[in-house]
Amino acid sequence: MTRFIGQAFFKCTGWTYDRRPELWSDKQVVIGFPHTSNMDAVRAFALFMALGLKTYTMIKRELFFWPLSLVLRLVGGLPVDRASSGQVVTRMAAEFEQHERFTLVVAPEGTRGKDGQKPAIRTGFWHIAKAANVPIVLMLSDNASRQGRFLGRIHPDNLSEDLRKIQALYREAGIEITLPQSAV
Repeated sequence: MTRFIGQAFFKCTGWTYDRRPELWSDKQVVIGFPHTSNMDAVRAFALFMALGLKTYTMIKRELFFWPLSLVLRLVGGLPVDRASSGQVVTRMAAEFEQHERFTLVVAPEGTRGKDGQKPAIRTGFWHIAKAANVPIVLMLSDNASRQGRFLGRIHPDNLSEDLRKIQALYREAGIEITLPQSAV
């Protein structure tokens, strides 16, 4: 049923998506750029439904109050304390360990800038994937072609090198992301 809903959403909105089954494994961290509006998140959610993938997303714990907490957990929301990033990495690695299949979707901070300025991306997604020993799948919400796309997959090894690979793959797709100074 969820596949049908996701596919119907894409059909009704005039968007398409690619499947790229060779990129998927039982466990992965998925990152997406650009994150320009809340519709990017809605399309991503519909895309994973259409693909039949159960996904999880970190959501600030302040939003987990009754009755909203029920809905957030139903859609794969995981409450996190964003003030303690080291604990988030450890906790997410433990989540990967506890599940046979686990896909964590992250829109790294730095994907939306104020006043046209894009800050450097945050690298928590990389640290989570490295700690959990899972690949990172690169997703793109391509507004120009109205398509949800997947650009590739990398296995985290060296932060600076991996971030440059990620930047290059997005650049080939026409998306510029700014890396932290420590990675260049």
